[in-house]
Amino acid sequence: QVQLVESGGGLVQAGVSLRLSCAASGLIFSTYGMGWFRQAPGKEREFVAVISWNGINTYYADSVKGRFTISRDNAKNTVYLQMNNLKPEDTAVYYCAGRPYGVSRDVRDFGSWGQGTQVTVSS
Repeated sequence: QVQLVESGGGLVQAGVSLRLSCAASGLIFSTYGMGWFRQAPGKEREFVAVISWNGINTYYADSVKGRFTISRDNAKNTVYLQMNNLKPEDTAVYYCAGRPYGVSRDVRDFGSWGQGTQVTVSS
């Protein structure tokens, strides 16, 4: 079965960088659009970034545009989220998600999810 495992979260101060990784197995990774979503306490899960199966197309939430970069390495079955200039409002559990082909900003379009990794940004 499809398995997505996130790593790289942690507790950091505002202004620093973190890189999240998501290792995938049980799927033909190079055919999947991959996304990052996040969920803060008491809030709904929200879109952060998505990348097409071939890495050519990327899309970002307005709140992270210019600070976060999504990328993928199909040889390693891994998708990354480079997060720069982190802000306290970026504090959330970050989830990796995949869907066969295509890209979407809608959480309902993704059928495969990881367990999440906590990112906490202190001011």
